Amino acid sequence: MDLNAISSRLQALNKSSSGTKEKKDYTKIYWKPKEEGKYQIRFLPSRAELPTNPFHEVWIHYGIGKYPIVALTNWGEQDPIIEFAKQLRKQGGAENYQLAKQLDPKMRIFAPVIVRGEEDRGVRLFEFSKTTYMELLGIADDEDYGDFTDVNEEFDFTLTATKAGNRPGFDLTLRPKPKSSPLSTNGDQINEWLTNQPLVLEERYKYPYEDLKNVLKEFITSGTEEASPAKENDFEDEIIDTDSPLVMPTPNYSLSDKPKKVSKLDEFDEMFDDMPWEKQS
Repeated sequence: MDLNAISSRLQALNKSSSGTKEKKDYTKIYWKPKEEGKYQIRFLPSRAELPTNPFHEVWIHYGIGKYPIVALTNWGEQDPIIEFAKQLRKQGGAENYQLAKQLDPKMRIFAPVIVRGEEDRGVRLFEFSKTTYMELLGIADDEDYGDFTDVNEEFDFTLTATKAGNRPGFDLTLRPKPKSSPLSTNGDQINEWLTNQPLVLEERYKYPYEDLKNVLKEFITSGTEEASPAKENDFEDEIIDTDSPLVMPTPNYSLSDKPKKVSKLDEFDEMFDDMPWEKQS
């Protein structure tokens, strides 16, 4: 036996059984402006989407659990929150439509970038909104710019971050630099950056179906009087801190027009019983 390997494994199992978990350093995976100002970044071809698209569209639920939740549909699986929202719309009613809209996941975009001045940190994922995404697609579609991820002849972007009122995060503007430049003058460095990139769906926690259903149940059947309902565009240009909780209200909703003696928990279970795959399980 390899006693050193056995000792290492024993330590790992003891650490796991004690309930301690090594904290992941998200600053090595994601990048975002930490303060107001200008930054210079370079978009890279994505290892995940190469060669078609450097951008990775990810659908995320906000305000349902303590942290943002990546929808299971990103992995091609049934998502109980999305399906529950469909059931609400089938039932009809203003409150049900309002809740369904809140349950709908929001699109966030992730792209691999190199931050100038921080090249030693390697490739990180830059997260941004659909609005910024459409602006970047428009630049790529402009014949004066084209494929700005070309590693030899394309250009960096100047990113300006300004405080977004009382909201967390920053408002962002992106402007292409007027002169093209290579990603790097070191060919080995370029190859390293193109092959060693974090992939967002490998880095984000994937809820099991039943766990996600329980998170939804807790949201539906609990309530709070703190804060005010968030607007749909509250996260439009916010760069989500994946290591910090996102505080949002969890209102008490009526799930249908049934008599009040029927609890929301009963209604919740009945609506899930109507879903075909729930009947089969």
